[in-house]
Amino acid sequence: MPDATPSKTALATSYSSAEVEELERDLGAGPSGGWFQAYTKSLKELERNGRLRTLAPRLGHDFASNDYLGLAESEELKQAALDAIGRGVPAGAGGSRLLRGNHPEHEALEAEAAVFFGSETALYFAGGFIANFALLSCVPQRGDLVVYDALIHASAHQGMRAGRAETAEASHNDPDAFRDRVLRWRAAGGRGRPWLAVESLYSMDGDFAPLDDLAAVAEELEAMLLIDEAHATGVYGPGGRGLAAHLDGRPNVISLHTCGKALGSFGALLCAPKPIRDFLVNRSKPFIYATAPSPLDAAIVRAALRLCEQGDGRRQRLAALVAMAGEKLQNVCGIPPSGSQIQPVIVGSDRSALKLAAAMQAHGYDIRAIRPPTVPEGTARARIALTLNADEKVTSEMISVLAHELAALRL
Repeated sequence: MPDATPSKTALATSYSSAEVEELERDLGAGPSGGWFQAYTKSLKELERNGRLRTLAPRLGHDFASNDYLGLAESEELKQAALDAIGRGVPAGAGGSRLLRGNHPEHEALEAEAAVFFGSETALYFAGGFIANFALLSCVPQRGDLVVYDALIHASAHQGMRAGRAETAEASHNDPDAFRDRVLRWRAAGGRGRPWLAVESLYSMDGDFAPLDDLAAVAEELEAMLLIDEAHATGVYGPGGRGLAAHLDGRPNVISLHTCGKALGSFGALLCAPKPIRDFLVNRSKPFIYATAPSPLDAAIVRAALRLCEQGDGRRQRLAALVAMAGEKLQNVCGIPPSGSQIQPVIVGSDRSALKLAAAMQAHGYDIRAIRPPTVPEGTARARIALTLNADEKVTSEMISVLAHELAALRL
């Protein structure tokens, strides 16, 4: 078999001499080395631009997770797992839901979730990303139009890209922009169904969508309204049912509730009218061809929903923490509070965000940098997530340190 490592002559046609020497050092000799040149070059470019991602351990006080109610490591969910194991719930499903993977725990969870969230049906997926992808790649049809908020999650973008419908972006949190996009499409001959895709609470800015206004636009235009409640489920609404709780159950509303954030467990529940659920079961490839989520996880989510419904004390503690932190951020750091448990500290450049996050981590506060393309260019930030894993004293001390590090960063 010939050596697959490219020669210096071949390398020189693509890279400068300095890059050739760098690649040769990194790739080494042997057939396998030459296979990864483009990847290595891409990674080095990310590193030069301050955008190389790496996996880092969990260290210090938690200001990075989405475990808003502190349920992920709670004794209640640990006991729920032990109880489920004790009654014989298996760790694995063994196959897709359409084969032998459909377990009574899945069906019990979906029935309970539909009642809890006030929807006609629910369908359990392994995560919010795959649920969003499954929905948007499958349900809007050719000839339809999906109008999406400019700051909607990457999972929605991936789903739309794989789907059949036309797509159009609307300005962030601007119901009139959604209406205008649909009306322009209609004027140009669009005859299918409009779909409006939004989040109820945006994960990087921590701001709330004007859901009632968007629901009114959807009614006016006979559009379906898709609401991703990922960061609101468990934290807002009666019993933690989310910001769109008063809209769930309408025939033109589909809501997504992730289970791995405030619910402290795993997976996602897509709440929808029965025809949509049945269509996904029959036509959605991510559902049809994937091994079913663990029945044990489904059992834990059932317990998490019960804890959520009884969790007003947790939500009140979190609300008090958010209020205290918002006031201190404004007074000490000059940062306008988002009003939610997600607080961005926008510093602009990628390197500044990395430097600020590293400084806070060195003080014992686990805060992470968020950079483009996750957020728009020029808005790199440290993302502060307020959870019940860090109390008011620790949070207050963190903000004092943050003020000092921000001042140092601006020097």
